[in-house]
Amino acid sequence: MKMITDWFRQQSGNPQVVFLALFLAGLFVVVILMGNMLAPLLAAVVIAYLLEGLVTVLEKSNLPRLIAVLVVYFAFLLFVVLILFGLLPLLSTQATQFVQQIPNMLNVGQEVLLKLPERYPEIVSAQQIDEIMVLIRTELTSWGQQLLSVSLASVMGLITVLIYLILMPILVFFLMKDKDSLVTWVSHFAPSEHQLVSEVWSEVDRQIGNYVRGKFWEILIVWFACVVTFSVLGLEYTMLLSVLVGLSVLIPFVGAAVVTIPVVFVAWFQWGFGSEFFTLLIAYLIIQGLDGNLLVPTLFSEVNNLHPVAIIAAVLIFGGLWGVLGVFFAIPLATLVHAVLNAWPRSAQDPT
Repeated sequence: MKMITDWFRQQSGNPQVVFLALFLAGLFVVVILMGNMLAPLLAAVVIAYLLEGLVTVLEKSNLPRLIAVLVVYFAFLLFVVLILFGLLPLLSTQATQFVQQIPNMLNVGQEVLLKLPERYPEIVSAQQIDEIMVLIRTELTSWGQQLLSVSLASVMGLITVLIYLILMPILVFFLMKDKDSLVTWVSHFAPSEHQLVSEVWSEVDRQIGNYVRGKFWEILIVWFACVVTFSVLGLEYTMLLSVLVGLSVLIPFVGAAVVTIPVVFVAWFQWGFGSEFFTLLIAYLIIQGLDGNLLVPTLFSEVNNLHPVAIIAAVLIFGGLWGVLGVFFAIPLATLVHAVLNAWPRSAQDPT
């Protein structure tokens, strides 16, 4: 107990440590209590932060900052328009077709499963197969009811989307254009001894910036590779499955395993266990192998690799706190924790 008391006394005597603790606590409280209200602003801050890397590249080419901001901003708007009016309608159509095909897929799957008791009567019984199919149909019915409840609340969802479409582009533009003045204004509220916060922020900025931008390019490359591969092989729901595979890289370890299920299931339903099925499976595994062993080391060469145990722990903890968003941001949040832990002991030894 005395050791813990002495540690708190030592930390409280260091103004830099106290300010860092207050800053992190305040940030956590704002996100928890006001996250929903400030969601457009927080999302705009994240987008502006990501686009800042491109602005910096253009500034190094001797472009004035305002011109660089305008070029990047309009490129961002063009990208959003292409997603909204080009990709989303296609995904919606393929998702609807896929849902409509689920009953047929289940019937085919049931016929295959019913052959198992004939081949392996000592392991599987017809009653067990029936129970499995009832469980699957029950889960699908529950899933359909959830989709219905979401559709009933679509009016509020549409209002929210309109708010985001109007407010976020405006916020992103002004956050990018007036970045220096905003940073100067915020720094006026910081105490004179905030070197520890600056050190942590510098580390987090470098790591998270490289990580998020690398993930963006990884998603695009994996998505494009899957679109080409699935299209050449003639797989149904090509765009839907390719987008799912691309987005799966956001969830460490789990994402690749989960997204493999619909890819394999659709390929089996379309071709059975034929040569086309195994050709697609081999091509898909090659894409996953190149992603993990070539693409990731190339894109994230400047990022300090977290231990796999730390990544899994971050996914479990932040996923439990914030659901899907917590899983997506698990590694950036773990990077923040890692940077704080690295800076904290050094500052504690030097109270000045």
